[in-house]
Amino acid sequence: MIKLDILSDPICPWCYIGWTNLARALEQRPDHPFTIEWHPFQLNPDMPPEGMERRSYLETKFGGRENAIRAYAPVAEHAEAAGLNLNLEGITRTPNTLNAHRLIHWAGIEGRQTPAKLALFRAYFIEGRDIGDTGVLTDIAADLGMDREMIARLYDGESDAEDIRARDAHARSRGVNSVPTFIVASQHAVPGAQPPEMWLNVIDELSEQIAQAKEAEA
Repeated sequence: MIKLDILSDPICPWCYIGWTNLARALEQRPDHPFTIEWHPFQLNPDMPPEGMERRSYLETKFGGRENAIRAYAPVAEHAEAAGLNLNLEGITRTPNTLNAHRLIHWAGIEGRQTPAKLALFRAYFIEGRDIGDTGVLTDIAADLGMDREMIARLYDGESDAEDIRARDAHARSRGVNSVPTFIVASQHAVPGAQPPEMWLNVIDELSEQIAQAKEAEA
């Protein structure tokens, strides 16, 4: 198997689009060589713990309502092309995602990392839920089959929060400044929401290399 590390934030629309495109390629190549691991990256590491009202955040970030609308037009276009029906109007708050990344980490320990990530994408972009709220996150964990009481206890403290911050900082120190960023075999960085065709080419090339290596060993 070949490691595919994905640096991503669950409130990043391009991350959702990028994963959806990758997933379409993986479905077409069920014997793909990838083993996937998600890693934390906060788009807004300095966001207040309670988050911000969505409209204020966007207008501040993009310099006004019209600029925010223009900035999100490509998101809607690419999401539709990927088959995603994002409910952007339903998002009322932009959260601090530290606690969401903690949940992804805990889910990974139980082998549920990708389902947790997808549940967070859906909760935020489709259902308009506040994934900075620990009550919402605990509900999501329970829906995934995780122990609700244990997750609630973890959120009562700072378990793994500093580890998430350190991993985020490490990614930035390695030159990652935007997400999604995909790292293939711990060597090759693939930035952005790439189309399924690109991933099909990568998978086919890697599969051919693996087959040739096996022949050489025979």
